[in-house]
Amino acid sequence: MKFKKIVFLLFLSFSALGFAQEMLLSPLSKISLLTVGTGDDLYSKFGHSAFRIQDPTIGVDRIYDYGGFDFDPPGFYVKFARGKLNFKMSGYKTTSFIEAYKQENRWVKEQTLNLSQVERNEIFDFLQNNYREENRMYLYDFLFDNCATKIPEILKNDLGDKLKFDYSHIEEPFTFRQLIHQSLDENAWATFGIDLALGSIIDRKATPWEHQFLPKYVSKQMPNTTINGEAFVTKEEMLVEEKPMDNKVVFFLTPLFWLILTMISVVAITYLDHKKKKRSRWLDFSLFLITGAAGLLIFFLWFMTDHVFTKANFNLLWAFPLNLVLAFILMKSKTPPAWIKEYLWVLLAGIFITGVLWIFKIQIFSPLIIFFLVALAIRYLFLLQTFKHSKSPTII
Repeated sequence: MKFKKIVFLLFLSFSALGFAQEMLLSPLSKISLLTVGTGDDLYSKFGHSAFRIQDPTIGVDRIYDYGGFDFDPPGFYVKFARGKLNFKMSGYKTTSFIEAYKQENRWVKEQTLNLSQVERNEIFDFLQNNYREENRMYLYDFLFDNCATKIPEILKNDLGDKLKFDYSHIEEPFTFRQLIHQSLDENAWATFGIDLALGSIIDRKATPWEHQFLPKYVSKQMPNTTINGEAFVTKEEMLVEEKPMDNKVVFFLTPLFWLILTMISVVAITYLDHKKKKRSRWLDFSLFLITGAAGLLIFFLWFMTDHVFTKANFNLLWAFPLNLVLAFILMKSKTPPAWIKEYLWVLLAGIFITGVLWIFKIQIFSPLIIFFLVALAIRYLFLLQTFKHSKSPTII
């Protein structure tokens, strides 16, 4: 089932609930954490978290989560790109929630929480109040304010010092980038794009608490938490099992294939250009256009958005926005500009500094980018050698 259809189903099911704003949970009630496994699409790669409230006495079995958003508001994609998109708390029937993830073949695990009737009502009251129209919106942040981070935040705020988090199960804290990669295939376009767009900010170690920006770490933390000295999770069960799927990856559709092919092509064409004393301007145009466009995107995400995790992105050292201008200059002009040699040295220095930052782990770059950087370095060196001569080479 496609994403928009699932969102529509969940919101449609919610509209039929007719929530009462004033309820008290009975002694038979329980509150549990639901954790959903990863899906095929990028938006679902990191899983999902939600509260489940059950009370057979008053006929309640509903889900509260913080993963809702609206496709329709003006400037949706611009707001999303700039980090100004509001997410909202959603509520719907548990049966609709379970069925939606069955359709996506994603497992759903339930962990029943050890809460007194008073504590359950305090959390329920908070969720009910938070669901009010004037309270349900919040400014989404992928790392620090999302559907997963809301769970421990609400529990901590409502239960206070009664709740003790034991982090001993996290033997070696991961960086944010490592945590993100745990849910992704290294040889996938999504992973490659994420490593290109996210900066060195995410290469710091996450604290044990910050690991819980991912739903699976919230789920792992709950059994390692106590309330008043007792286990916080009283029961754990799988509500939906994931069916085995044979997801074969077609190698020629992966970034690794295309980047290796690019490197081989650039090396081969550059060698032929050198032998024939020619310059394939279409190749230079393509390389400078691609790196310039990538640099412009990185510049936008770094300096013109509210995203914290796209700051200090040193991919800008090799993906240089001014390459966009040079792409058209080299395409149209037979005589290169006077400053071209100095500019090429700057580009080569950028590639070298990228390697230094990588070695010292100031920023971890996608390992796949090595092939493209080799191709760029070889082409830049060829252009330097070519433009040393006073006569312009033949242009093809």
